[in-house]
Amino acid sequence: MKAIVITGSGPPEVLQIRDVEKPTPRDNEMLVRVHASTVTMGDVILRKMPRFLMGPMVTLMGFRMKKVAGHELAGIVEAVGRDVRSFSKGDHVFGTTTGLKCGANAEYVCIPEEGGRGVVARKPANVSFGEAAAIPIGGMTALQLLRSANVKSGDRVLIYGASGSVGTYAVQLAKHYGAHVTGVCSGANLDLVRSIGADEVMDYTKEDFRKNGKTYDVVFDTVRKLRSSGCRKSLGKNGVFLSCWSATRESNEELIRLKELVEAGKIRPVIDRTYPLEQVVEAHRYVDLGHKRGNVVITVVGDDDA
Repeated sequence: MKAIVITGSGPPEVLQIRDVEKPTPRDNEMLVRVHASTVTMGDVILRKMPRFLMGPMVTLMGFRMKKVAGHELAGIVEAVGRDVRSFSKGDHVFGTTTGLKCGANAEYVCIPEEGGRGVVARKPANVSFGEAAAIPIGGMTALQLLRSANVKSGDRVLIYGASGSVGTYAVQLAKHYGAHVTGVCSGANLDLVRSIGADEVMDYTKEDFRKNGKTYDVVFDTVRKLRSSGCRKSLGKNGVFLSCWSATRESNEELIRLKELVEAGKIRPVIDRTYPLEQVVEAHRYVDLGHKRGNVVITVVGDDDA
C-alpha cells in the first residue's frame, strides 16, 4: 500500500510517499480503507521536533512517534478481528490514530475497537469522508475544554483563534450551549467566523481584547498564543481561562457525541483546502504558514462520497 513515511525531523520534505506492507488487524482491531485524512498543526509540530526531544514530548502531548504520518481519518471497514463486536465490514467510520505507531496518511490503517490508543465511531451520515476526517481532534479538544468551564446559556465567551480547527468548533459549540460568542481572528476570516455563529467578531491586528475594558465568563485560547496572567482583566468574577495547552483525552464516547452534533446540524467542519495523498508535502507547506481556515484534508481515495 502507499503511505506517507516520516524519514526524520525537519521541513516537509522529510515526508516521503512509499510502498509499505499492508497491515493485518489483530483480534481487537479493524482494518480501515482510508478515504480521507488530514494535516493538523499537531502534525507539523511533531514533524519539526528534533528527534532527541520526540520521545518525552510526544508522551507529554499524548501522541506516539509514528512511522506513517497523520492523526485523523475517515474510511470504510474492510476487515475485523475476531474479538471486534461493535463494527462490521462495510461500516463507514471516522476516528484517530493518536496513540498508534502507524498514522492515517496511508491507504490502510488498523485501529483497535477500544483501548484509547486510537478512537473510532461510525461516520456522521450527512458529511463526506473528507469532512468527517476533519472532525475528531479539533472537535474533541473544543468539546472537552468548553465542558470543563461549564459553559451555559447567557455566558459571554471569547474564542481566540476562532478561524482555526479548534476555534471553528469552539465557536459553534459555545453557541450550541447558548453563549454569547466573540470570535477573534484576522480580518480576512471575520466573515467566516460570523457564518458559523459568532455574535461579535474582532480583528486581532486592529484591536486587543485585553485592552478594551470588556469582560468575559470564558476566554478560550485555541492557538496557544496567550497567557492566563495577561487575560485576568478580561475575565469577570469567576471567569475561566482555557488553553489548548491543557491536556484532553480522546474517547469513543466523545467521538459519538460529535457525530450526534454533526448529524443534528449543530456543528459542521470547516475545510480550507484539500490535497491528494501524493501532495502531502505541499499540504504541510501550507499548514506551516499558520493561516489555515479550519482544516486541511488529504484525499486518499479519489472519490469522496458520503
